[in-house]
Amino acid sequence: MEQNQQHYSSEGTDRDQPKEENAIILDYLEHGYPFESGSTLKTPIAQALGIAHLTILELVPKKGVQLQPHQEVYLGEGKRDEIHHTKGRIPLDRLTSTARSELPHVLEKVIDKDPAKFIAFFNKAQPLSMRMHQLELLPGMGKKHMWEILEARKEKPFADFEDLKARVKLLPNPKQTVIKRILLEMEGKDKHKIYVS
Repeated sequence: MEQNQQHYSSEGTDRDQPKEENAIILDYLEHGYPFESGSTLKTPIAQALGIAHLTILELVPKKGVQLQPHQEVYLGEGKRDEIHHTKGRIPLDRLTSTARSELPHVLEKVIDKDPAKFIAFFNKAQPLSMRMHQLELLPGMGKKHMWEILEARKEKPFADFEDLKARVKLLPNPKQTVIKRILLEMEGKDKHKIYVS
């Protein structure tokens, strides 16, 4: 986790990180973080998941705006209705317990919005070395399933998760496998990145 800390900043948006245009709210703290000392007038804060790059962000809403978990908000350069500014990226361990429990559900929502982006990995994954294939980076993916996926995709690429499940028998739920993989990447537990920028 240590080596990943430097990539995060809770002050200002990181210059070298990909920018998010849209995000989905994970948690909204109307009175800021309860554990932060200082003035009694705390700034409302929202924790959110960026849709394009799956970055975890801290957002400052506009005055008088109430946000709800699972609400989609715009963060781009144009006119923003709900968000005043993006405070920055935050590591997984800074999430509130509410945000942490909502994260898998919000990830599923993001996958459902653009399944082609996530199924592409199953169609394009390549060997990492003589002994290891990229598909094996997915939790619970053994050699047997890996070979079945490689054989099935030779015929034609997988259209979606349903197609993948239908053509590769006894494969653990691929959408849930992708969610588990994204969470592992967010925790910084693997140097290989498939989904998280």
